[in-house]
Amino acid sequence: MERDLKKGLTFLDVFCVATGAMISSGLFILPGLAFDKAGPAVILSYLIAGIFCIPTLLSMAELTTAMPKAGGDYFYIMRGFGPLLGTVAGFSTWLSLSLKGAFALIGMGAYLSIITHLPLNIIALFCCLSFIVLNLIGVKEAGRFQVFLVLGLLGILLGYVLWGMKTVNPVNFSPFFTRGLGPMFATASFVFISYGGLTKVAALAEETKNPGKNLPLGMILSLIVTSIFYALVIFVTIGILNPERLKETLTPISDGAGVFGGDVLKMIISVGAFLAFISTANSGIMTASRYPLGMSRDKLLPAGFQKISSKFKTPYISILFTGFFMIVAILFLRLELLVKVASSVLILLYIFANLTLILFRESKISSFRPKFYSPFYPYLQILGILGGFFLLIEMGTFIIFLTTAFLLLGIIWYKLYAQKRATQDSALIYVLERLIAKDKELVSDNLLTELKDIVVQRDEVIKDKFHELIEESKVLDIEMPLKMEDFFKEVSDILSTELNLASQELFRKFVAREKESTTVIRKGLAIPHIVIEGKNIFKIAMARAKAGIIFPEDKLAHIIFILVGSSDERNLHLKVLAAIAQITQIPEFDKRWFEATNKEELKNIVLLAERRRG
Repeated sequence: MERDLKKGLTFLDVFCVATGAMISSGLFILPGLAFDKAGPAVILSYLIAGIFCIPTLLSMAELTTAMPKAGGDYFYIMRGFGPLLGTVAGFSTWLSLSLKGAFALIGMGAYLSIITHLPLNIIALFCCLSFIVLNLIGVKEAGRFQVFLVLGLLGILLGYVLWGMKTVNPVNFSPFFTRGLGPMFATASFVFISYGGLTKVAALAEETKNPGKNLPLGMILSLIVTSIFYALVIFVTIGILNPERLKETLTPISDGAGVFGGDVLKMIISVGAFLAFISTANSGIMTASRYPLGMSRDKLLPAGFQKISSKFKTPYISILFTGFFMIVAILFLRLELLVKVASSVLILLYIFANLTLILFRESKISSFRPKFYSPFYPYLQILGILGGFFLLIEMGTFIIFLTTAFLLLGIIWYKLYAQKRATQDSALIYVLERLIAKDKELVSDNLLTELKDIVVQRDEVIKDKFHELIEESKVLDIEMPLKMEDFFKEVSDILSTELNLASQELFRKFVAREKESTTVIRKGLAIPHIVIEGKNIFKIAMARAKAGIIFPEDKLAHIIFILVGSSDERNLHLKVLAAIAQITQIPEFDKRWFEATNKEELKNIVLLAERRRG
């Protein structure tokens, strides 16, 4: 049985999970190989790769704060493009994160094998089992462990930079562009995997406290801090190591520490590298395991992956499945080529993340209500898409071929298993509906309802009596102009069935109430309300009249709330009037009301509006 995930992650946890997912092999293994390709300009290669992440970071921050659900970019791509691409995205991201985690575990095993003299794979296997247990116990505990690891790692790296800066040799940076500008950009593609874990913290959105604030701030700060540390640490390493030695080493930071700090500092940096590999492996299991959970909820994987521990509130089946795959990878797979494929898949997913945001913005779905909005839309997103294609081209044709093969496997699974089970509609359908046929039959209300429920859960919206009345209300969407009397006849016919009263009696009361004083309370807004005989009776109906309902003195109403209640519900009557007054005073309310594409969206505009509740 599916249960709610526990919200245990804070801003510091988000920052440390994102940072821990980045700082490992990208800093402790790749710089020497990257230096061989670009020379001292490798510093700029790392910064360029970080800059390429900015559009996707901002797009993911907006999508995440609108839909803080387990599954990260898979969840949003699924809602943006539908189940086919959702299946491909889910499998691809899970695969890439799992392989990154397994690669980090092997790196950790390599460091420990020097000390313990045990086989590398056995150490990596033991560490993997330890992290599986840690993540089964709880995301808060895993997150706290991540904070300890990352803060310790950053402290060690800061000491390395401050101490090593004193012995930097400027000669090592001349000429700066040893290989020219072209290799600098190609190397940016090579080291892009260093930032691969940045947005994967979005997979933990459902378990984050105040995700509208903590997720974007944590992700943005993580990118800034990580980029600065990459540049400073690599700058010091280039400045103190012999260039020929740097080109060949797979432990560049440890070697650099040995130059100016001796064996003691070299050992400390090795501990830092060990912490980095631990943090990447831990965050790899933590984030990758949320993708099978999200896919199972959408019926793309069997229902067992949704199971959440009643004691620890963690998705234990997904964690065990992910951990088992990582064990297989540690024991049997050669990971170097697969990690490159994982990097290219991540770039492809970054492209789709930017496309997904464009789709949701252009769909004009009223339930899409992010707490953070990406600036410079859509220009940043277009740059992110073009930048992603540029990086993919730099990967080379063979890697692109292998990536395509993985994508085809995802498509095959969708065709064989998920196609007949998944019913999720997408923002793409809403965009097409707006652009072409305006066909109301083209879309269902599944996505609108789901997004509304996500916002209610995210903002911990209290479902008071007014909320329940709106959910149950009848909605009229009227295209042509109508006289007030004709409108009241239509409303009376609809409400008479629900109230078990004569339609003529309701009509008479509406007209009589209007003669007493107009219920048009401002330009475009009317709230006709009547009292009927009986007890414990209260109903709301809503109407959008695009061309207007013509009230006396030629007053036009486009937004109409109709209230019918018994005299004993007077207090509720007043509360409902107050709630409607608050909602309709929101600056964007009238615009949203006119832009809504169907009756479900009209309801959601009212249900999700900010107001005092209770």
